Amino acid sequence: MALDFTAIDFETANSSSASACAVGLTKVRAGHVVESSGWLIKPPPGHDRFFELNIGIHGIRPDDVIDAADWVTQLPDLAAFVGDDVVVAHNAGFDMSVLRRACEVTDAECPPFRYICSLQTARKTYELPSYRLPFVAAAAGFLDFAHHDASADALACAHIMIDAAQRAGAQDVVEMAMLLGLRVPQLAPARRVVAVVPAA
Repeated sequence: MALDFTAIDFETANSSSASACAVGLTKVRAGHVVESSGWLIKPPPGHDRFFELNIGIHGIRPDDVIDAADWVTQLPDLAAFVGDDVVVAHNAGFDMSVLRRACEVTDAECPPFRYICSLQTARKTYELPSYRLPFVAAAAGFLDFAHHDASADALACAHIMIDAAQRAGAQDVVEMAMLLGLRVPQLAPARRVVAVVPAA
């Protein structure tokens, strides 16, 4: 067993979970960051309006994603980067809902990732006034990153999990979850709308 996982972070264009407009990914092998990647995403049709609130958070504008690959085009690259890893995200419920909903609205097959939440992990590991990503990352020794940049957030999340595993004395993230009393859920397949054709 080894401390292997992939950290992931999404940014969204608006309040729809399906409106993914950026993703960041960081791969960890044996407790060390070995690869990071990230790219812009053209949000799915019907979920592609950019709210000023969201732009104010992450700085991504409609013009930035004009030439970006759409969800269906980039999903295989995302799945290939993750491979068979357990996925980690800070407030994983949000990021997993983005993945699931974007697949639903594009009729794409949702990867059956297992995942762990670094926010829940942090609450079991650190005593902090806030468990927002910058505070937790600082507690893990990862300082001064560009919060709400998807790639930077994924890297920060990875460092949190590495530090938390070391503090827990865990050899891998599943063992760490067990030691901390956390679940390792699996993404269910996206719901598909099936048209029923009456018999002739």
